[in-house]
Amino acid sequence: MTILVEQPEFEIGFEERHRVADGGFVAPTINSFGHTFRGYHVESERQKGVEELYRTNHINQTVDFVRRMREEHGELKRVEMSIWECCELLNEFVDESDPDLDEPQIQHLLQTAEAIRKDYPDEDWLHLTALIHDLGKVLLHPAFGELPQWAVVGDTFPVGCAFDESIVHHKHFQENPDNRNPAYNTKYGIYSQGCGLDNVLISWGHDDYMYLVAKENKSTLPSAGLFIIRYHSFYALHRCDAYRHLMNEEDRENLQWLKIFNKYDLYSKSKVLIDVDKVKPYYLSLINKVKEILIPKNP
Repeated sequence: MTILVEQPEFEIGFEERHRVADGGFVAPTINSFGHTFRGYHVESERQKGVEELYRTNHINQTVDFVRRMREEHGELKRVEMSIWECCELLNEFVDESDPDLDEPQIQHLLQTAEAIRKDYPDEDWLHLTALIHDLGKVLLHPAFGELPQWAVVGDTFPVGCAFDESIVHHKHFQENPDNRNPAYNTKYGIYSQGCGLDNVLISWGHDDYMYLVAKENKSTLPSAGLFIIRYHSFYALHRCDAYRHLMNEEDRENLQWLKIFNKYDLYSKSKVLIDVDKVKPYYLSLINKVKEILIPKNP
């Protein structure tokens, strides 16, 4: 992806630099299927498919695989497409790892962004972060490599160190070759205390891809926005406080915003659909406010 237009940077509001206030959003207790959110052990046909995706994911997400994917897709040489075009492209896909929603992905993006916009009307950087946080799922499309769902969606986690037991469907890591490698299967593995999550390899998927896109193009989002993009699927961290021994001070500050974001990302999923045409002008104005992100064609 590449940057086209020079625009002013987003900033976190002055007061929010010193504190992160919780919004007024009240999280529902039941998802659109009548189950609890993230109910990975509920018996259903959908759950069988979800577990199979995680089984394949946990077997294949290794240090070597992640490094290869980062090298291959980090070159950002695919097709040219605007942010909104990417949003519309996601209409073609349903996240097979998600037990809470079977609507097209553009609805999830807008449901998340609109819920945040209601509670944090002045934090436009957070509205835009919500809109683009899942755009890396374009990796499912043939134009972007058509990766299998297990390599694009689902919870993320560090590779190169022990797989924490809080990771969903942890039992399937038994078949991962890194789990038997003494260089990778200890608490710290190839990392060190407080090394910072930016120095940690995270399982490959849409999160890390979109993070690489933003970093490569010198995104004007604040560091909290970039942190949300890369770690919003890292539930072992923001739900279970695992891997905190790898975090530095900036990570700990940004984690506050990630925990706020996660509430909207998870609990705004609904069968009540957003009127895309009604909200589109606002999000186009945000896109025009920052440098527009495009994905370059092969040279």
